Amino acid sequence: MTDTQIRILDARTTGELLPFGPLVATLRQAFAEGCVVPVRHHHTIANSGEPDATLLLMPAWHETHRSERYLGIKIVTVFPGNTLRGIPGLTSTYMLYDGRTGMQLALLDGNTITTRRTVAASAVAADYLARKDAHRLLVIGAGRVASLTPDAYRAVRPIAHVDIWDIDPASAERLAQSLRQRGLQATAVTDLEAAVRQADIVSAATLAAPLIRGAWLRPGTHVDLIGGFTPAMREADDEALRRSSVYIDTHEALHEAGDLVQPIRAGVISADAVRATLDELCSRDVPARTSNDEITLYKAVGTALADLAAATMVYEAALIAG
Repeated sequence: MTDTQIRILDARTTGELLPFGPLVATLRQAFAEGCVVPVRHHHTIANSGEPDATLLLMPAWHETHRSERYLGIKIVTVFPGNTLRGIPGLTSTYMLYDGRTGMQLALLDGNTITTRRTVAASAVAADYLARKDAHRLLVIGAGRVASLTPDAYRAVRPIAHVDIWDIDPASAERLAQSLRQRGLQATAVTDLEAAVRQADIVSAATLAAPLIRGAWLRPGTHVDLIGGFTPAMREADDEALRRSSVYIDTHEALHEAGDLVQPIRAGVISADAVRATLDELCSRDVPARTSNDEITLYKAVGTALADLAAATMVYEAALIAG
């Protein structure tokens, strides 16, 4: 498994070793197999004159029956006030260890691990939940995660056109231009309602108030909510939850995701409305969609299982590459 050298892998190298096709396959297997994932440490950091910051500690490790065992922990800081400074609001580092000895193996770029595993996990979920012929994708948001969403979805669906909406139209246009330069047909849009009504898949990666209205969703749409990660954050309204067959990445979403916490608290839906978690979908490995008219909704808050799977993939590929 190891050599004596501690690998330090920067963002570029980490990203190059996580191509979406193999990453989607790796995550599918990892969710089916499972690992030990303690409850994440979630700390609020007061920041005078700015929104509160967040510190997340996300450990995970393989169980003893696995032939190659790893242990990893991601340290994440989220500082919303950085937006005004023109710097990223989220920073993370991933540390990987030998699961048998505890010896450190690698230090990886946590931001790259997070963004790529987040959109790849959404693609895994969509492979069970989106229509097989889904080809028009709407991305809501134009940040780091949103920019990779089309590439991840192309690993599982025949995406032919991507619409981009962002609260800042200039940011949407920049992302659309970047996607066009990569050979995708992409358009920046300003009418969010019209874009939602036309989309086969709606993927939101924002920290904004509810943007997706359930009344806008046409039959057969798949909704992917990956931006909000606290009980106060929402990307879709109550009607979207009410009309959808709901799936989640982990059970923690029931306690951490405002898109679930708030409608459950208000009695709009119950926790029993959740059909399955991503590990259950991967273990069954069969399509969960029941008809072409069903509206499906996947809510993710992220899991250390996916981080560990991605970090392990990077480390083992780095060993092979020398």
